[in-house]
Amino acid sequence: MNTITPSQLQDLLIKNPKLSLLDVRTPPEFEGAHIEGSINIPLNQLNPADFLKNNYWSKDHIVYLLCQSGPRAQNASKLFAKENLSGAVVVDGGVSAWTKAGFKVIRGKSNVISLERQVRIAAGSLVLLGVILSKTVHPAFIWLSAFVGAGLINAGITDWCGMGLLLARFPWNKK
Repeated sequence: MNTITPSQLQDLLIKNPKLSLLDVRTPPEFEGAHIEGSINIPLNQLNPADFLKNNYWSKDHIVYLLCQSGPRAQNASKLFAKENLSGAVVVDGGVSAWTKAGFKVIRGKSNVISLERQVRIAAGSLVLLGVILSKTVHPAFIWLSAFVGAGLINAGITDWCGMGLLLARFPWNKK
């Protein structure tokens, strides 16, 4: 998987502001803050083969992939690799690292929090709920906490997060 730092990307953008930047976050996250010139196609809607079919990009075209902090861009890179598109480059740390480096972003009016934070909030809430219900209603509710914990471990190992994919489909994560 090819990667690039935000500083390296900034240097390239100074030389060529028309680079292909693909942001794979949800539309509200993109509207909240994005790099000027980037286009938004959420990861769950991304089909790299469409770029070839529509003659938008060639097989060796270089596209810089962004998400909030990196994992979704890495997954997008894997989708490009499956289509034998070799020009996908992941921006390390995503828009968070870009912003932290002090580079300019276009800010919109969206106040939807990032999908990664939504996952942490949902997972933490479900774990806490499982513990409370196991103490107040029935001990078997502890399995809710165990299920969420196992899901988080799986997400960490496989880089696939079912809760994130589910939350991405909620209305507030769509335009």
